[in-house]
Amino acid sequence: MATVKVKFRPLAGDAEQGRLYIQIIHERQVKLISTPYIVNVAEWDSERGGFVASVSAGRREELYRVNHSLQCHIGRVKAIISRLDKTMLFYNVGDIADECRSYVARFRLFAFFEHRIGQLKLKNKIRTAQNYRSTMNSFKSFLHGEDIIIDLIDADMIERYEAFLQARRLRPNTTSFYMRVLRAVCNTAADEGAFVLPGIFRHVYTGVDKTEKRALPLTVLRRIHSMDLAASPALDYARDIFMLSFFTRGMSFIDMAFILKTDLNNGYLTYSRHKTRQMLKLKWTAEMQRIIDKYPSNTSPYLFPILINPQSNLAYAYRNISYRINSSLKKIAVLAGYPESFTLYSARHSWASVACTQGVPISVISQGMGHDSERTTRIYISSIDSSAIDRANSKVISSLF
Repeated sequence: MATVKVKFRPLAGDAEQGRLYIQIIHERQVKLISTPYIVNVAEWDSERGGFVASVSAGRREELYRVNHSLQCHIGRVKAIISRLDKTMLFYNVGDIADECRSYVARFRLFAFFEHRIGQLKLKNKIRTAQNYRSTMNSFKSFLHGEDIIIDLIDADMIERYEAFLQARRLRPNTTSFYMRVLRAVCNTAADEGAFVLPGIFRHVYTGVDKTEKRALPLTVLRRIHSMDLAASPALDYARDIFMLSFFTRGMSFIDMAFILKTDLNNGYLTYSRHKTRQMLKLKWTAEMQRIIDKYPSNTSPYLFPILINPQSNLAYAYRNISYRINSSLKKIAVLAGYPESFTLYSARHSWASVACTQGVPISVISQGMGHDSERTTRIYISSIDSSAIDRANSKVISSLF
């Protein structure tokens, strides 16, 4: 039976420090696997094979983290040995070391992120892939670019990451977004690697707070719709895409980008929502066609003038066009005299808002937006301008006088 221990080896030319190794002994063969941990001679008890108890307060926390990592390393090696015992009749320490190297290469966090991003792109889940990359870049910034094996991530590190995000004044929903994506990646890795990450996200916020209203008032929508933007093609285009989203019941940008011309038949547009795969059908109107007719040069197979060059890198083109549209919408907000910036996603909230104020039942709004439940629709509706409620409250108060 193989044995696994931590060993200390002095650094060449340095009598004060040494590197820690994982020592594997099997069938009288010995193999040392290097770790990145360098500690002082006085901090290591070679006879006991562990850290001494009397270390300075300034080093205690750091050595606690090193010890946690070492225990994870040992647990990982033992799990590999257990698997080899079950699957191989004969193996040596070299086989164990090879399995360890393969494991480390596969489950380094950023390498695994890239693996998952590649899988998502193959499934045409472009927006989700972008979310994964944003989270990876954020966590990479937190770790100062240093990669980490996923099974070394613990609750303390996750809490420090949350503090890092909060120090950057990110909103709770943004912080929660990063946490949820990171949790999804860690859980997927744990499933594939057969290791456990016990409750490492239990002390951080992963919920969703009620967001600030994103719906534009009807008066502002009318103003934007009627603005003469012919002098600025970029702004005119952004307004057209925004209004197309509004006219199509708040259709998401990812759906707009990939709807085919063949999806429009006999005056009806039929498509599958990218997010939920739910089939939706809407009546094609003159307002929609008028905007489409403004872009006769769109010879791509896609209906909306977004991915007009199908030979390009679609993921890059999608991301670039989305960025440019939202940037232009900020300028349109200023021209329209609207004090807040808005994005293409505001068209979806705006459609729900206008539909509600026009007396459309929530059940109908929910179906029109392709929501799985009315609960989701109510989140949109709850963000509607409260001026009507304020006026009602004023009437109640004035009735007392």
